[in-house]
Amino acid sequence: MKSIAEHAKELLPLLIEIRCELHRFPEVSFKEHQTTRLIGKYLAESGIEIIPWGGQTGVVGLLRGENPGPVIALRADIDALPIQEENEIEYRSQIPGVMHACGHDVHTVCVLGAAFILSKMRSDLTGTVKFIFQPAEEINAGAKEMVKRGVLKNPDVDVIFGLHNNPNLAVGQIGLKEGPLMAAVDTTFLNVIGRGGHGAIPHKSRDPIMAAAAILMALQSVVSRQIDPLDPAVISFGTIHGGDANNVIPDRVELTGTVRTFSPALRARMPELMRSVILNTAAALNTDAEFIYREDLPAVVNPPKLTEWCRTPLRKIVGDDGLISPTPSMGGEDFAIYQEKVPGVFLWLGVGNVAKGIVHQWHSPRFQADEKSLQYGAGALAQLAFDYASSGLYEK
Repeated sequence: MKSIAEHAKELLPLLIEIRCELHRFPEVSFKEHQTTRLIGKYLAESGIEIIPWGGQTGVVGLLRGENPGPVIALRADIDALPIQEENEIEYRSQIPGVMHACGHDVHTVCVLGAAFILSKMRSDLTGTVKFIFQPAEEINAGAKEMVKRGVLKNPDVDVIFGLHNNPNLAVGQIGLKEGPLMAAVDTTFLNVIGRGGHGAIPHKSRDPIMAAAAILMALQSVVSRQIDPLDPAVISFGTIHGGDANNVIPDRVELTGTVRTFSPALRARMPELMRSVILNTAAALNTDAEFIYREDLPAVVNPPKLTEWCRTPLRKIVGDDGLISPTPSMGGEDFAIYQEKVPGVFLWLGVGNVAKGIVHQWHSPRFQADEKSLQYGAGALAQLAFDYASSGLYEK
């Protein structure tokens, strides 16, 4: 029987062709209509059943092996970003202001490639594979919607695998790590309220701009002085709005930010730690503050036994040297929503190539991925799905 690695290598030209098509016509969250049609077309041509899941975009495919066994899910996100591409490449985005700058076209093709491979091996496949092509990862909404609508049910998923491209890893490498891999993602909303007035007589006002600046600086003491240095956390603010004229002190300043943590215990403490600093600093400067802390996504955490088992299948694709232990990322991923429901492992797929200048980071208008990575991503996911029934982790 031909190996999965051999199948993946043979499929590479087709995978590159599909990826180029997806890259040319990117679509933002919950608008992935053409992407959805294209995925459905390729799945149907491979004899894979399409299961309606209730959403306007996104696809769920099902492949039943000849032998009964576990239900394994392979997940890809399919949405793009509102970014104008700057790459001068043949397959650059044809949609103004929209680009696959996070490489979700790569993820989509990796799961499609795994579907192509496993469909060829159906007679030797034990179990059922569910292919989940998820919309709206970039707005932290797609996984929640799919899980709410029962994507992990009927048939019930036993285990789920997924991956994310990583330009910091060389093509031909896969990053596998047990425990926290990507951080929990939370959003903060802060309003600092004062009393407006003339900039020339600030003592007649209560200045929310000065208070907001002081609060931003003071909040960094939460990370540096109130949290264990070995328990990672990030507090960042990305927007600040206040005032309309250079000589007018405004009534209020509005800010939004993000908080990243790995530890559930620390995550639970963060709202009160921040609220205490915010309210006390605002009061010291004769202003008021309103603070809302919204939990968005849990951390991506790979379970130890399942992660350790993954090493053998993955070595069949990238060899001993290609399998590396990466450092965790403070970025977030809504793959964590699936991991709350079923055991799952998330991988880093190396797409970087310094010699080709493929070094730019996610969300850059110059982001690229080495196309050979499609071979390794598709092969890795197919191998995990094919081998899982004999893992010893599945209870019949």
